[in-house]
Amino acid sequence: MSVHYGKAPRSSMSNVMLFLMLCKISLRRKLQTFPGKMVNTLHSDEEKGIQDKESKEESILAMLGIIGTILNLVVIIFVYIYTTL
Repeated sequence: MSVHYGKAPRSSMSNVMLFLMLCKISLRRKLQTFPGKMVNTLHSDEEKGIQDKESKEESILAMLGIIGTILNLVVIIFVYIYTTL
C-alpha cells in the first residue's frame, strides 16, 4: 500500500476547479439579482424633519459621550494622584 503526498490525480484537480468555477458563477448571479437598496429614497417633508431631528439628537448624544469620557479620564487621573500621595 503506497501513499503519494503532494500531487493529486489530474482528474480530481479538474473536478475541484470545475466545482470552484460553478460556485463563483452562482455567487455572481446571486449578487447581481440581490437588490442594493432596500429603503425608499423618496422622503416627504415630514420624514426629512424627523431625520434632521434624529441627526441633531445623535450629534448631541455623541458630544455628551465625549464629555463623559473626558470627565472619566479626569477622575481617573485625580484618583491616581490621590492614591499615590
